[in-house]
Amino acid sequence: MILIKLGGSIITNKQRPLSPRRKTIHGIARVLATLDEPAVLVHGGGSFGHHWSVMYDMHTKPQRYDSHGVAVVKNSMIDLNRIVVEILLKNKLNPYCLQPAYFMQGNKPVPERIAEMAKISKSGLLPVTFGDALWYGQNKTYILSGDVIMTHLSQVLNPRLCIFALNVDGLYGDPDAKKLITEFENQRPSMSKNKMDVTGGMARKVREAVKISKTGIDVFFVNGTKPERIAMAVNDNKFHGTIFGGRRNV
Repeated sequence: MILIKLGGSIITNKQRPLSPRRKTIHGIARVLATLDEPAVLVHGGGSFGHHWSVMYDMHTKPQRYDSHGVAVVKNSMIDLNRIVVEILLKNKLNPYCLQPAYFMQGNKPVPERIAEMAKISKSGLLPVTFGDALWYGQNKTYILSGDVIMTHLSQVLNPRLCIFALNVDGLYGDPDAKKLITEFENQRPSMSKNKMDVTGGMARKVREAVKISKTGIDVFFVNGTKPERIAMAVNDNKFHGTIFGGRRNV
């Protein structure tokens, strides 16, 4: 099994609110349709969920946020998910949408529900979930990042590998010199925060990738604007990007 995360910066134009990158999503969908292995797909919020998260000052910490803001953020993510799912369908895939509330209780994952996703993926369906605004309890809500979802899923599903599709080739130790880190081993890459990305941007992706790799699962950062690199990572064919090597393969 493979876990794949499509970053919000890949499937949307973060510089323009509510702007999906339909052509890019189509390209990724065509590649996904060629994979001969069960998979689970996660996607970010980009200029949909993140746009409204900033406007209504919502974050990952459970708090009493503006109720209308919570509703706007959640429904914007449903809108983006609908776009993603429709494009997957047009490319002959069988997406099966599972909102995060299906496998989360408060801010804790429900292992039994996550384990069910493996059965769904092996049936010929493609489970699809996404970062979302979730109910925590005690009149509190919070933003659940798609990057964190990847960690929750990996801990239960124990996939063969995880792939994060980014809008860059991978991690850079020296962005100015464009020096790509091909293997991440306790290095300190430069990670700048995008002010729109309240869920932590690249820094959060690195933290979650490290957590996953420590459980023995290889994690790949690839450029999602070049969808063929997703297939290259899956097939171990001249991989181009950054790999966080899992201990099972060390």
